[in-house]
Amino acid sequence: MPSANAADLRSTSGSSPDWRVISPYLFILPAVLVMAVGLLYPVIEAFHLAFYDWDIGQDFDDAPNVGFAHFTRMLADPDVWESISVTLRFGFWTITIEMILGVALALLLEKPIRGASVFRTIFILPLMVSPVVVGLIWRYLFDARIGWINYYISMLGFDYQVWLGDADLAFFAIVLTDIWQWTPFIFIIVIAGLQALPSEIVEASRIDGANWWQQIFLVKLPMIRSILLIALLMRLIDVFRGMEVMYIMTGGGPGRATELLSLHIYNRAFDAQQLGYASAISVLLILIVFALSFAILVMGNPMRDKADV
Repeated sequence: MPSANAADLRSTSGSSPDWRVISPYLFILPAVLVMAVGLLYPVIEAFHLAFYDWDIGQDFDDAPNVGFAHFTRMLADPDVWESISVTLRFGFWTITIEMILGVALALLLEKPIRGASVFRTIFILPLMVSPVVVGLIWRYLFDARIGWINYYISMLGFDYQVWLGDADLAFFAIVLTDIWQWTPFIFIIVIAGLQALPSEIVEASRIDGANWWQQIFLVKLPMIRSILLIALLMRLIDVFRGMEVMYIMTGGGPGRATELLSLHIYNRAFDAQQLGYASAISVLLILIVFALSFAILVMGNPMRDKADV
């Protein structure tokens, strides 16, 4: 009687497809199709629309083809470059502080200490709040007349501040709001990576004489390097696509002090009703995000070290 292994070999040696190889691709095919329709199609349409001078309410067939005029105008538009500068400064401060705070909180709460679950729940609450609600909450807190922040700083002897009416203070306000909302995201990712580390490696480093700081910077953080890079990449993408909080809090003002590139695109498309020009700027945003993401992946390459968690 032939063995089971021999029967398996005969069943897979024929001309019929090997479903064990094909089935994983069949399972992910619906997700790939959804991503293609939901991501690639809008990008292609935005690029196509960028060549037309189309206004809201106008039949698209009547929209004139302007060629590369929108792209030429965009490259010479100081408002576009100012919004890019605001976005880069906003991303630098928020991502840097969020990564530091998120990693620090994760390191403090990775061990099973009394009340750790309560602290973890409190830390992730801001992440559960809708961005529109976050904008409304912090707009109220920073209100020059009835805001709690002015109330408490007046108790300390400081003068009231027009937080959302001054360019520097408004920028500080949106940075602080973003840190409050998105630091828990870094915290969740990092603490999951830390808790998945093999305890034997950490214990071996302790036996070899590594102190607490050495265990962190020479053992733990290098082992979750790929997780840190992925968190950095995800926050970078969020910075460039985020708009709701800034729109609710400042509307991009005062002036253009808090007008991120995504908010500038929105204002061009729906306030100025310049859909073709806004699409051209959207293409620029996509290229910037792609370039920065590619640079992070090339320099960090989180999948290079297969020993990473």
